[in-house]
Amino acid sequence: MQRTLLRKTIKLSKKFISVLWFVSIFLVLSAGSCRKKHPVQRLKALWIRDAYGVIQGGEFPRIKAMAWWHENWEGSSLRIDSSPEVTDAYRKAVSGGFWKTRPVFSGGKLIPPASGCYHAAFPDFGGPEDMVSADSIVHFERLAGKNITWAYFSDNWYDQIGFPWDAVQEIHRAGRVPFIRMMAREDIAEFEPDTLYTMQNIIDGRFDADLLQWFRDAAATGFPMLIEFGTEVNGDWFPWNGAYQGGGETTGYGDPAFPDGPERFRDAFRHIVMLSRQAGADNLTWFFHLDAYGEPEDAWNDFENYYPGDSYVDWVGISVYGPLTRSDDWETFRYRLSQVYDRVCRMTAKPLAVVETGVTEYGLANEE
Repeated sequence: MQRTLLRKTIKLSKKFISVLWFVSIFLVLSAGSCRKKHPVQRLKALWIRDAYGVIQGGEFPRIKAMAWWHENWEGSSLRIDSSPEVTDAYRKAVSGGFWKTRPVFSGGKLIPPASGCYHAAFPDFGGPEDMVSADSIVHFERLAGKNITWAYFSDNWYDQIGFPWDAVQEIHRAGRVPFIRMMAREDIAEFEPDTLYTMQNIIDGRFDADLLQWFRDAAATGFPMLIEFGTEVNGDWFPWNGAYQGGGETTGYGDPAFPDGPERFRDAFRHIVMLSRQAGADNLTWFFHLDAYGEPEDAWNDFENYYPGDSYVDWVGISVYGPLTRSDDWETFRYRLSQVYDRVCRMTAKPLAVVETGVTEYGLANEE
């Protein structure tokens, strides 16, 4: 998830139907009580019911896991305890047998459940997303009324690549599967390139020694983990996005018929996966992670251009967020996911997961 609230400015014309749908619901809820204030949490609760309901209802049958981003930041309010009504809506949405909590592995790889979907979360591991604690997991699960399958956290490379032993062990001891986001960045600045961890430097093998040791350590844990490289790769808020790796140019690297930026990322992803295999880290399940709305909105930045190929990917993860501030236009989960779902299904037959989802409180409420 990016941490800047300039994200995903979408034209009103794309949103009319979605906005109209929620306004209609609001008018029904407010009929006969025009003088009454309705809490803004009501729309967040509706969004949660819609999000988990459409998955459980089978509208997107390839989705086999869903993870909530449980954090408040920069004025947003994504946590599921933002109000009693929201907590109750979330608990009801994930109750029952459809939402699975026990992972199934085959050959060290996570496989989809025989039925239903995995329930997972980023359970608020702090601003840099790496302050991992079992207490945070327990707290989220108590709020949700349901355990999570995996706990998602960031492995920020900063000035040294090293396996996050403490974080991984903390999650494993809590009885949950660690899901590691390999974040190739020197700091958490956004919308700018990283001069050290460029995709070209990764391709050229500059960090091979550190990465091989990282994967040897991962193998040494002896238990399965989930991993991704290049979170929300089609979003220019992160430095591995193609905008900082050559963009849409085609003459600086590789295939002259292919945009250099995505091509460099694709090859860096492949290089990293090959290093993991060389190190014997066959206990890792690899995710390719895209955002439902990429930036920049240019054809060269289409997520399909970044895809490393089925030989390097086990699952495809998607970020699907609702409004992150009250100034954002309203869109339902159903609408946002529908913008990319068919394209992802055409790209690969791999299982799909909503690896990040959430929505802030929103103010369509009546005022006295």
